[in-house]
Amino acid sequence: MSLRALLVFVLGCASVAAHAELTAEAVEKMSPAQVEAALPGEHPAAYYEYAARLFSEGHKDASVVWFYIGQLRYRVHLLAKPDLDPSGDPALFASLNASVGQSINEYAGGSVRGWIAAIDSALKWDQEHTNGFTSKVKFKSEYDSVRAGLQDMRKRLEADPGKVREQRKANGLDNRD
Repeated sequence: MSLRALLVFVLGCASVAAHAELTAEAVEKMSPAQVEAALPGEHPAAYYEYAARLFSEGHKDASVVWFYIGQLRYRVHLLAKPDLDPSGDPALFASLNASVGQSINEYAGGSVRGWIAAIDSALKWDQEHTNGFTSKVKFKSEYDSVRAGLQDMRKRLEADPGKVREQRKANGLDNRD
């Protein structure tokens, strides 16, 4: 099953995404500019759908950026609402990271420089754009915490890129830089 087919299946099974205005079908049909204009008000699962689309279309570096924006916003959403039904958003988040995240992270790790640049781009985009789904003002401490976690990951990558390359080589994965 392709990454996109798996994502459509996961999202189709999740009642959480049912209320999203930017459906999987819309993400497929809209231009990238239209999708990107709509994303700030959407459920974080929409970012994963867009990242999967970009990845399958060969825009892998861009897919890494959108994956991390989605992951950041999803983590904030989950922290902001700790009483969510575990079979809803928390389960969907885990499924999306296991399906979409595995392929994208495997690709991202092949170029530590590219991975760091993608994280920087994701943090910058998130900083510059509103979030109509989980308020940045109301949930400032949650945002600060999640952003700090992603910044820490970036620092670890930058501090020891050779470690990532060695781990990938040991796992039979290619390095692009």
